[in-house]
This record gives sequence, structure tokens and C-alpha cells, in this order.
Amino acid sequence: MTKITNGTKEGFEQKMWTAADKMRNNMDAAEYKHVVLGLIFLKYISDRFEVIHKELSKDPEGLGPEERDEYISRNVFWVPKKARWGYLQDRAKQPEIGQFLDDAMELVEKENPTLKGVLPKDYARPTLNKRRLGELIDLIGTITLGDEESNKKDVLGQVYEYFLGQFADAEGKKGGQFYTPASIVKLLVEMIEPYKGRVFDPCCGSGGMFVQSEKFISEHQGKIDEVSIYGQESNPTTWKLCKMNLAIRGIDGNISLGDSFHQDQHKDLKADFILANPPFNVSDWSGESLRDDSRWKYGVPPTGNANFAWVQHFISHLSPTGIAGFVLANGSMSSNQSGEGEIRKKIVQEDLVDCMVALPSQLFFNTMIPACLWFVARDKKNNKHRDRRGQVLFIDARKMGTMIDRRHRELTTEDIQKIASTYHAWRNKDGKHQDIKGFCKSISLKEIEKQGFILTPGRYVGTEEIEDDCEPFEEKMKRLTNELKMQFEESKRLEKEIEKNLKGIGFDF
Repeated sequence: MTKITNGTKEGFEQKMWTAADKMRNNMDAAEYKHVVLGLIFLKYISDRFEVIHKELSKDPEGLGPEERDEYISRNVFWVPKKARWGYLQDRAKQPEIGQFLDDAMELVEKENPTLKGVLPKDYARPTLNKRRLGELIDLIGTITLGDEESNKKDVLGQVYEYFLGQFADAEGKKGGQFYTPASIVKLLVEMIEPYKGRVFDPCCGSGGMFVQSEKFISEHQGKIDEVSIYGQESNPTTWKLCKMNLAIRGIDGNISLGDSFHQDQHKDLKADFILANPPFNVSDWSGESLRDDSRWKYGVPPTGNANFAWVQHFISHLSPTGIAGFVLANGSMSSNQSGEGEIRKKIVQEDLVDCMVALPSQLFFNTMIPACLWFVARDKKNNKHRDRRGQVLFIDARKMGTMIDRRHRELTTEDIQKIASTYHAWRNKDGKHQDIKGFCKSISLKEIEKQGFILTPGRYVGTEEIEDDCEPFEEKMKRLTNELKMQFEESKRLEKEIEKNLKGIGFDF
């Protein structure tokens, strides 16, 4: 097989995915995800180790290539001999390869405490096809991930991010628990510019917000060591993905495991920046046990929808000059059900809402629900920016984005730049904001009050207001058709699963 290196033409991630996915056989994407991403992680740290190993082998005055401290001092994971990729690939065709991999993961965790409890260690399970596993090892062995050139081009990041997205797509609704499309993350990061201070994501999934923050800082000649990263994730397997995702990029983050509502691991944290994509419209968040929680300063959120529990959780964690940018379902901008309208009204009256952005449809892998971005600022007169008290910027970006396949849209670099620069021109001291009919408009709180504290941009910027969360009719029909198709496919899958289980206990069809 031709070796895939960092010099390959664009698109090798897609080829890698196609090849890897063929090996999945009948394995569920949620299960296969950890098999593949664990191997990619191990390949990367082994490649990085080998680069330093070669350097040390050529240094006659050094302590030698097997001196552990030489690697730790260079911020490179120490990889024991039986965990190195060459050792494992030599044994890829052996039936015991699953056990070799489990042992390798154990050794890496033992030697690198920051990875304790993070790496997958169930490659030896009988249900995992060992021939397929060996083929997967050979395939991943064709990518060079850890040399200097690969690091500069972020080859690992490209592969990892692409695979995360593809798994989110393959898993359907379940995948959205851990992945936010890169273009949305980039837009949030570009808008709030987390250069310096404490960055927090209380529902951090696989850590995409942190990765993009780091990229943003390096691209703008900032200092990554001036940013402290805090996160929390309730799903244990997703938490592990996040820890791996940060580790492969050398990002040191305080990432806790637990439910942010009931087990807030960062209670005393006041963040300068909050970036988040909480799960939309969650009805089973056990809100009935939190009716008297101190976070509900603007009203008790309904037990049947966690949207405004998340909004108030974010606000409670902001520093006096902090800003939060987060994704929510469109319903959060206009819903008056179960007291949500009153909570939104009080947040607006408190002058916390800085900017609202309506997003185009089909941006997400896991849901067809139309979404928007909220930007909440604790201090709208702070010294870094102009005094924007009593004003909210509305941006309608529903017509933006490019279809990347039949079902998915993506915001382009130009789209992201246009939206972010519009916000900065309105917010910054030297900005020269101009309202653009059909796209953006600065609105006073009095005007928002006249509209019943509804925050839908289409209502203010001059586009025709469309019922049902301002979703165009054609897109709504497309969304409903796709949702019905997905439900049909899921019911067929369940039917096959039931038939298979019944056959397993003796029923004949």
C-alpha cells in the first residue's frame, strides 16, 4: 500500500475514512469509533516518540534514546517498547493482536498519568474481528502523524476531526452528543476571540471548542500559555475522547467528568469566555430536583426542556467582564411555553444579550432542528469594547453556507469572516457598523420589548418573518422528509435487530 504522508493531496482523510469504514463490517458506529480513534491516538504518540528517539540516538553526549526523562522534558509521551507502533504492526496478523493492544494501552497509561483511565482497553473482546483489526492497524500505519512536517500541517488534527464528523454522521442523533461541526465552532471562536483568560465549556463533548480556541490564538500570534482551559462532560466515553483529542495536540485542560447540572465540578469558576453547544431541547435533565437552585436567577427552567437551564448555567459561570457564545435550538429565541418567555424577558431586561445569529439549516450531522447562536456579555460597557448598553445586534445568516453533500451544509471561511467582522464592527471601539437590510441590524431594548422580547433576527433585520421559528417552507419540508426517512430507517434497523435476537433464542421465521 502506498504510504500516505503529510505531502499528500487534499482529501486523503476521506480516503482513509472510506477504507476504515469498509472494515467496520456489522459493528455499530458508536462501538467502532473508539476502536479507530484509540488506534489513531496510539499511532500519533508513537510517531512523536520515534522522532525524538532518532534525535537522541544521534546525540553522543545525551542520556540515550531510552531515557524516559528526555521525552518528558520535551512534553512528549513516553511510549514503552511493547506499545510502540512498529512492535504492534509486526504482530497485526497474529490472533492475539487484541491483547497486545490492550496491554499497550495499559502500559501507556501507567507511564503517563495524565492519560489514566482515558484510553480504550477492550480490543481483546471476542466480538471484535481480529483479522479486521489487523487490517485496520496496517491501514493506520500508512499515515505519518508525528513528524515535524505533519505537526505543522496538523495532519493528525485533520484525520481526527474528519473521523469525528463522519462518526457523528454514521451514528445519527446519538453522534451529536460529542461533535459540533467545525465551521460553527470556528464562527463562535472568531466572534468572541478568546485570546487570554479562562475558557470554559460545561458540555464539552470531544473538545472541539478548545481545539479551535488554540488554533485561533496561534493564528493570531497569541500566547497559548495565557489561556486556561476548563471543561465538563457527562458521558464517560465522550469524556475520554475529549481527553485524547486535547492530548494529541498538547493542550493541557482541566476536563472533569459529571453532569453539569447536578454535579458541577467547577462551581467556583468564573470564566472569561464560555463556548458551548449543549444538547438541544433535552427533556430528561431531572430538573425537578433543582427547583430551588441558585443558578435560576431569571426564572426556574421547565422540567421538560433544559435550554434555559443551560443559558442560566452559562451566565452563572461568567466573570464580571466575561462573554459566552453558545448554540441553541431556534425555539429558544421565541418560545413562551412553560415560563421560557419570562426567563428570556428577564435576561434581555438585564441587558445581557449582546448578539443573536440565525444559522442556516442542515449544518449539523445529528439533528435537523434549526439552530441559532446566542452571545451573552456580563458587561456591555467594558473598556475593551465600546459601550453597547441598551443595544442588541441581530444577524440573519440563514441564507449563508454551502452544501458539502446531499444532506449537509457548511459555513465557508468567507461566511465566517463576514458574520464575525459584522459583530466586531458593531462591538469594537473603532468599528464602523452599518445596518444591512435582510442581514444585520442594531436594535434597542425598547424595540425588543415592543416585539414581546422575541429574539428572532428575521423579525428585526427586514426579512420576511416566517412562522415556526422562521424556517423557510421548502427547507421545513426537506427537514420533515429527512426526519421521516431517518425514523423509517431506524425502525427497519430495530426490526432486523429484533428478528436476529428472536432467531438467537430459537424462533424460526
